[in-house]
Amino acid sequence: MSIFKLFILVALFSTLLLSYPNYSQAFKEKKLYPMGEKIYKKKCSDIDVKRYKSYEELSNALLAKKSCATLNKKYLEALALYLWEVKRVSGKHRHFTKLTVTKDEKCPVCGMLLYKYPSWISRIEYDDKNVSFDGIKDMMKYYFEHPKKIKHMLVQEYYTQQVIDAKKAYFVMWSDVYGPMGNELIAFKDEASAKRFYLDHKGKKILKFDDITPEDVYKLDE
Repeated sequence: MSIFKLFILVALFSTLLLSYPNYSQAFKEKKLYPMGEKIYKKKCSDIDVKRYKSYEELSNALLAKKSCATLNKKYLEALALYLWEVKRVSGKHRHFTKLTVTKDEKCPVCGMLLYKYPSWISRIEYDDKNVSFDGIKDMMKYYFEHPKKIKHMLVQEYYTQQVIDAKKAYFVMWSDVYGPMGNELIAFKDEASAKRFYLDHKGKKILKFDDITPEDVYKLDE
């Protein structure tokens, strides 16, 4: 094989490998972003994503093994998507640690054991205590009665399970996704994600935190 033909094959392979992957946003948020984050933390040195002008330029750098170990196509795509679509814009949201509970902790509103529903746990952190709940609906009920001295209100984004600040989140109501206590407020870190979920899951309302009223919350129980 001539050097010219070899060059063409390499260029073609690189183009196919590095072109922007056509995955649904839901699949990226639920599968690829978490995979990419895990790969980044285990296989890579620190990467300044903002120095790259395009997804392809970033992918080329990863393929050249400048910052990470050798990766197959699947892992390279997950890593590149995470870096380009999540880490590059992550400064908008503070990172909070995973919400965990003990086996005897109960929701103060409904009395359910929280460890049975790890993906629905939400939390209010006060100056003198932390209170956890089995869903955002019950957290909001508690919040309306105990609104003072709050440090943080934390919820888990539906697709990624990322812990985010409830006061900066968007919430979808009356969807076809139910929590441990039935109809729920489903949280997202940005409006675009909330709108996608709203359309995919027959939601009826999207609200920011400050727009949620006690009437909205208690109607979810009807």
